[in-house]
Amino acid sequence: MTVTPQASDAAAERTGLRVTYDGAVYPAEEIARGAAYELFSAGEVAGFEWAPRPGAPHPWRRFAHVTEVTVVHGATPPVEEPEAPLMLPLHRERGWPQVQQLSQQPAAAGDPTLAAVRGSAVIRPGTRMVQVLSARQLAGHVRGWLPHGFCYREHDVAHLRTPAALAVLRADGPVGRDGQDVAYALRWRAADPADYDVPAGPAHRGLTALPPRDRLGPPVLGTGFVPSSVQLIPEFVTRDFADLPMPANATLLAYPAEGVEVVLYRYQAEQRGWLRMAGPQWRHLLAAVPGLPPDQEYVPTGDAPRSTQLVGRYGGDEFEAVADQPDGFRVLAMTRAARYPVDAAARRLRYATWRGVPCLVLREEAGWLRLRLRRPDPDSVAATAAQCHERGVYEAWAPAAELADDRVVDLPYGAVNGA
Repeated sequence: MTVTPQASDAAAERTGLRVTYDGAVYPAEEIARGAAYELFSAGEVAGFEWAPRPGAPHPWRRFAHVTEVTVVHGATPPVEEPEAPLMLPLHRERGWPQVQQLSQQPAAAGDPTLAAVRGSAVIRPGTRMVQVLSARQLAGHVRGWLPHGFCYREHDVAHLRTPAALAVLRADGPVGRDGQDVAYALRWRAADPADYDVPAGPAHRGLTALPPRDRLGPPVLGTGFVPSSVQLIPEFVTRDFADLPMPANATLLAYPAEGVEVVLYRYQAEQRGWLRMAGPQWRHLLAAVPGLPPDQEYVPTGDAPRSTQLVGRYGGDEFEAVADQPDGFRVLAMTRAARYPVDAAARRLRYATWRGVPCLVLREEAGWLRLRLRRPDPDSVAATAAQCHERGVYEAWAPAAELADDRVVDLPYGAVNGA
């Protein structure tokens, strides 16, 4: 739900929700089903920022992750299974501050304690995933881009609610170059854990070796955590940096300086397009988005080339399918009566090798193929002259005649509709 700052403060008073933070009790508003809280104070408190709301009694506020809160008073029972939190094994010499410092040291990638904490960040079918976008990337997704590259569990980043706070998750450059103080994000539910990988270990060592001139965004540390001086956030990449089919009801979001979440668009899978959700008071947030009229009610993506497809089997026949987690997979059909649950589902994509480098085939145009490197490293980037378009995503054009091992692959999902 999208709320104004005034509504957040009023809701905290109405519901009576209180949380204990740093030894004091504050009225609070729940964020992301209890993954974080917005705390309110009538007086100045260290770590709180001045954010007055007309007519509200609490002009100071702070966003806190649930791991920073010791007690929650008056919370309602969760309506769905909560995400697995980060877990730190008991240790006399290492607490959260020490683990955070360790997460920023590439040489510590194999540390057992750090690996145990990283391993506690689990993706399950239906986990809400988030990718922070620039205005250019937002425009691309509205026009048909699919989720790909670095991403995060919403549970781990729910306390980052302003453009300045979300800057640590940007994949293609600093906040501010869009021309206004607003951050954008794509949020979707994971179809299957097999779609994601941890950017750590030997398979991703090449990412850590790429020099600054060959990359965008912050460096990849190889520990599986976001580069940050204060945050301990596990990061993921889509497996092989591949595009994922857009799930039903994915949303495009905006986070202005006020710290509120604004739902801009919601994905309509059957219509292959984005339905605008934001009212007139929020349309100024789209002013920096290139080529997107703020008052356009519906934006179709039907003719955009797709590098991947979700397919399912029903009654022995194959159909295009859609992920609709947490309810599973179903046939992609315009009529409700034909949206049958599928018996099996798979993600279909195209692999190839060019100049000895494993690649994904994104699209084909006039005998040339658009490729994305599956395991970027300095040697493969140099061999293909691939360009970095965002953190970890390297693409190049190649003559179709030069490709080897060109093949279409179906990657089956495990549990389908609870089976």
